[in-house]
Amino acid sequence: MSEALLGFILSCRVGLKTQRPKEYILQFPNVKSSGEAARLVGRKVAWPVGERKIRGKIVALHGKRGLVRARFRKGLSGKALGTRVEVIG
Repeated sequence: MSEALLGFILSCRVGLKTQRPKEYILQFPNVKSSGEAARLVGRKVAWPVGERKIRGKIVALHGKRGLVRARFRKGLSGKALGTRVEVIG
C-alpha cells in the first residue's frame, strides 16, 4: 500500500453490564464486507494524540458489514469517538 489506510472509531465495545475501555469498533470507508475486513485482522493501528500516538491491534471482525474490533494498549478518552485512526503496519 502506497498510502495510509484511514478509518474511524465508531464506539467502545460494551456488554449488558460491562464496558471494555481498551476495545473499540472501527470502520474503514473502503471496506464494505467481512471478507475485505478479514485482511485487516492482525494489523497495527494508531490514534494520534497531539504529537504522540496510542497504538493498538485489530483483533477480530465485528458483524458482516466490514467493521473490525481493535484493542489498544491504553484506554482511549471519550473524545476519540468519531475521530480517525490510521493503519501503521
